[in-house]
Order: sequence, then structure tokens, then C-alpha cells
Amino acid sequence: MKALKVGIIGFGTVGTGVYNVLQGFKDITIEKIAVKNINKKRNIDNFDENLLTDNPYEIVNNPEIDVVIEVAGGVNPTFDILKTAIKNGKHIVTANKELLAKNGSELFALAKENNIIILYEAAVAGGIPIIMPIKTILCANKITKIAAILNGTTNYILTKMAEKELSYDVALKQAQDLGYAETDPTGDVEGFDAAYKISILSTISFNKKVDINKIYREGITKITADDIKSAKALGYTIKLIAMGQVLEDGKIDVRVHPMLVSKKHLLAKIDNATNSIMLSGKPVGDLVLTGAGAGSEPTASSVVGDLLVLASELEASNKPIPQAICNHDQVAEQISIGDTYNEYYISINATNNPGAIGVVGTICGKNNINISTIMQNGINEDNTAEIVVITELSKESDIQNALNELVKSECINKIDNLLRVMN
Repeated sequence: MKALKVGIIGFGTVGTGVYNVLQGFKDITIEKIAVKNINKKRNIDNFDENLLTDNPYEIVNNPEIDVVIEVAGGVNPTFDILKTAIKNGKHIVTANKELLAKNGSELFALAKENNIIILYEAAVAGGIPIIMPIKTILCANKITKIAAILNGTTNYILTKMAEKELSYDVALKQAQDLGYAETDPTGDVEGFDAAYKISILSTISFNKKVDINKIYREGITKITADDIKSAKALGYTIKLIAMGQVLEDGKIDVRVHPMLVSKKHLLAKIDNATNSIMLSGKPVGDLVLTGAGAGSEPTASSVVGDLLVLASELEASNKPIPQAICNHDQVAEQISIGDTYNEYYISINATNNPGAIGVVGTICGKNNINISTIMQNGINEDNTAEIVVITELSKESDIQNALNELVKSECINKIDNLLRVMN
């Protein structure tokens, strides 16, 4: 293996994990590590403080460094730092899903121009090998669909809400206390993290550039204990699902939102902080990859794996790995959420008057919506009733029209929630 000199940008959980794993490889030398706070105490045995710098440009401008490992995250100033590294002839290994989702096209074009390799296995699903398998062993396939649980924080919260009948707020607090959720959990619970990841997966799977700004995104903050209870009674569990699919007309449907997942479905069995990715392709059929989607060691496994692939290829040739080059000249034609077709769960608060369920059925029928299941969850103290509806396959725009009509009806007080269903 070619001896490599590397610089690491970012020294948090993942960066520390990468440092620890690399101690077992004598042909890889860490030259510098860029950190935000150079005076922070590092809980690492025999650590050489001279490796640290608070100036990442000291790494990307160092002619001795071959590869830049970027695990700092974010877009600014990381985008400019990596552009500088590429222009200076540094190969890149990154775990930065947000940067790749937002600015990947420009980075890959610049890398191609400079004969540079960018590897990013760790950017999606932590320790689960998915990027390189899609680019190599699965490249003979036409992948048509992805359905995945890509965020461990939200999956942990929803698991605990289901297992212990907790409210969202209580489950979130537990996740924060255990280190599964950040103090500000917005990136996870509002679906941003999963959206970045499905953007990357869809782009490489469908060979068309997916625009992160056109991905429908909805988080889990509106999920209630009542939703969890109703889903369970109907034979479902609730998961935050990231999905992408190629439609018959060639258009692309990519979105992130909570779904009622049938308990018979494999993704319904993925609990706590675990991630799972289902791929459908031809000729391979359906594949499922499951494992740790985050954390120091799983993510470091992917980062160092990329680094070793890079070292091996550079020993044989100084040309980029063909599978690592992203050529997405075609831009995907993405459909809006209003044009998607789904089965739906609708939770309705109605006045406990005769005919309320009939009104729901009439309005749904008027909007081309067939109901497969309808149930009433008792009577509340204020003489209101909770009505839960599961529809057959319907168009999103028809559903939204029906909801607008329902809330105008005298016997309907409000729509508590609308969720899509996966069987």
C-alpha cells in the first residue's frame, strides 16, 4: 500500500474515531489535525498536541499532505477549504452529507478537472457500506427505488414512543440525555439530515442529479402518542422514511416524511438508533442493508475504508478511481409532493354528532378517495370524537382538497394529523 500523509479537519466524535483507527496503520501518517479550540483537553492516551492547528488552511496548503479527511461538517467555511484542497492536488475523504447534497456538483466537477478523487462512504448511513457498493458491484443494475431509515435520532425517539407510550417531548428529552440527540435537534427531527442523505443516494442510484431544494421534507415533531397508539391498533408502526423512486415516465420522486409502516414490512423491525436501506433494482431484485448509521467507530470504519481504497488505487495509478468519478450531467425531473400517490392515515377531531363519519366518507368520495379503514377512538370529555381513516391509494392533491373541505364542515373541528402509509 502506498504510504500516505493525511490531514484531518474536524476532531469531534468522528474525527477522534478516525484518529484512533489510524493508529493501527503504519503506512498512514497524520500530519496535522484542524480543530476549533486548540486548548480543549483531549482524552486520548499519548496524544501529541503538536498535531493540532486551529487553521484548516494550514492543512490544505501543506505540500506534504496527500489526502484531506474532512469530518467537520457544515458548508461554510468547509466548501471553500475543500475547494482549496482540490486545487492544491489533495484527494478528499469526507463524511459531510450537507456539503455534498448542496454543493457536491461543483466539488466533483472541480475534482475531475484537477484529476482528484473524492470518496464519501461515511456521508450516508455511517458504518453501512452503501455508496461504493452502488458504484461498483451493483453498477450492472438499474436501481428504481430506495426506502430507508437514515437517521438514528428520530428512529430512537419513535421507537421509545412506541415501546413506552411516551410523548414526543419526553422521548426527545431521553434521547438528548443519552447523547442520541443534540441540544438543538432540528437537523434530525425536522428531516434535514435524512434529506441530505437521500439526495446523495438518489443521485448515485438513478444517475441523475437530484436537487436537495426540491425534496419534500417533513419531520417527526407532530407525531403524538395517540398517533402511535392508533398506528399500533391498525397493525403499523411509525418511522421517518427517506425514499426515492423512478416513476414509469422517468420522473423522480424523492422525499422524507414520517410513514405508518406495516408491521409485516422489514423496515418496521428496525428499532432504536439503527439505520436500514432497502434497494430495488434489476436484475438483482430487493436488497436490505442494516447497521449502525452513526457514532465514532462505525463512521470511522467507513472513513478509513475509503482511505485504504484510495491508498491502494494510488499505488497502482495516479488516475482517479473510475467508480469514484461522479458524472451526473443529467438533472433529474423531480415531481412535487402534490403529484405523488400514497395510502394515507388521517386523524380527525369531530363533534360527537350523528353523521360525522358519513361526512368524512362523503367528502373523501367526492375527491376520488376510497377509504379502506375507518374507526372512532371513543368520546372525549368535551363531547368530541377521534376518527381515524386509512385510505386506499390516492393522489396527494386530492387528499389536500378533501382536508380543506373537511375543516369547513360544521361537525369537523380539526385535522390532527396526516401521514402516509407503507405496506
